[in-house]
Amino acid sequence: MAPKRRPVPLNITPIGEGQAISNTIDAASEANLEALQKKLGELDLDEQQRKRLEAFLTQKAQVGELKDEDFEPICELGAGNGGVVNKVRHKPSGLVMARKLIHLEIKPAIRNQIIRELQVLHECNSPYIVGFYGAFYSDGEISICMEHMVRDGLCLSCFLNYISLPRVVLRGLAYLREKHQIMHRDVKPSNILVNSRGEIKLCDFGVSGQLIDSMANSFVGTRSYMSPERLQGTHYSVQSDVWSMGLSLVELAIGRYPIPPPEPKELESIFGRAILDGAEGEPHANTQRPRPPGRPVSGHGMDSRPAMAIFELLDYIVNEPPPKLPLGVFTNDFQDFVTKCLIKNPAERADLKMLMSHTFIKRSEVEEVDFAGYLCKTMGLNQPSTPTRGTE
Repeated sequence: MAPKRRPVPLNITPIGEGQAISNTIDAASEANLEALQKKLGELDLDEQQRKRLEAFLTQKAQVGELKDEDFEPICELGAGNGGVVNKVRHKPSGLVMARKLIHLEIKPAIRNQIIRELQVLHECNSPYIVGFYGAFYSDGEISICMEHMVRDGLCLSCFLNYISLPRVVLRGLAYLREKHQIMHRDVKPSNILVNSRGEIKLCDFGVSGQLIDSMANSFVGTRSYMSPERLQGTHYSVQSDVWSMGLSLVELAIGRYPIPPPEPKELESIFGRAILDGAEGEPHANTQRPRPPGRPVSGHGMDSRPAMAIFELLDYIVNEPPPKLPLGVFTNDFQDFVTKCLIKNPAERADLKMLMSHTFIKRSEVEEVDFAGYLCKTMGLNQPSTPTRGTE
């Protein structure tokens, strides 16, 4: 049996620091702490967001170098895009993390470049981005260690009556673009996560070009969220992320991947004839009417039609009209918001700035909802006020 290879560590270099940090927070210099405060001060954060982000970064500074033998498995969280995500406990710190394992048959030079490119994730500190602890290579797999979140976006269809979700996704995309000049490139429901504090965050954005190229054959499912211009191989920009967000919102709203579009009988089974015939008054942006479980991201959900082959699906996205929300179910401003995201011509599609000033987003900013309380009550979770050691 071949001897176990030593992990190739990715040094922990939290925001504002220029060198590796020791395992104790006491080792952090006053200058580095001031730099951290300055970086956080540049972000548009409220007091609660600032405290939570500071608490996460303090915990992260205590983690130190990540090694394979320091992790204790708890359970599997999911799989996709060439990787398996496990819930693990980091034994030296006691922190619970999500560890994504990506198996790649690649040359050492490419592997090391991927690890170097993932360094950018240390600088992505935002209330709208899943926190990153570090990455390392061991035994043929790249490990990416992230903040543990409770649920992914496929479960968020239960919570879509809280209209903050599109606003949070927009802010996450804007943060990546404005602060780091990067696109997400893989916006879809399963990359929109939620935790027990009611925070909605983005994960799995494409910071490593080499990783994206190395995993190209694993992205068949992800192509179904790509914009028409990406599928056609033409130049694309952050407008492509806007399309993916719009498509994800339609999926979360109707409970299944929206291509091909639902037939009238399927919509009736989801929303009820009374809504589809048009009840008096404007419906709420996100109905709370119970809906039958579908098979999300399957291509047909509750639909009785056969699932599309991948080439048929991609041809439909490029050549057929874009998906849309059913009439008479959602508010006019939510309808308009989604429609502006799903314009096939990227030059005519709304950009991040236009969407942030949209009436629907402005309304979501003034509507107060206890998302965390609702989530914890629904899922039987304790609601922490701040991040806690080893728990979520």
